[in-house]
Amino acid sequence: MAAEKDAPAPGGRAQLRNLVRERKAALGLSFDKLAQRCIDPETGEQTIKASWLHRLATDLPVQAPDLPQLRALAVGLQIPLYRVQDAAGAEFFGIDTEWSASGDARAFLEGADRLTAEQREQIRRLMDTMAPPE
Repeated sequence: MAAEKDAPAPGGRAQLRNLVRERKAALGLSFDKLAQRCIDPETGEQTIKASWLHRLATDLPVQAPDLPQLRALAVGLQIPLYRVQDAAGAEFFGIDTEWSASGDARAFLEGADRLTAEQREQIRRLMDTMAPPE
């Protein structure tokens, strides 16, 4: 049973591995320093170990992360949670998130992170007035 849980990602996918490698390099962090930053914002616990990060980044088998680990990884990597969730879903479960045919929905979402709650509400109302009813 443990062998199944630690199996390599299906189909040779590496979305989360690549994301961790890229962000780790961009932030200039060691595996230990990155793990120390991976604090689940809901529980306040460090949920990611340096050894797990090292195994992931060096293409060794790892157990798929759970939601608290994904939240902590997003904090440690300084990226939105949805990016970590998308990468983990693609790598470990073969789930490819489709935001829209054009890709605009994802771009809007990424831009929305920089807006205040009031600005996001204004954008929602504007979109409601412009979008045809379904």
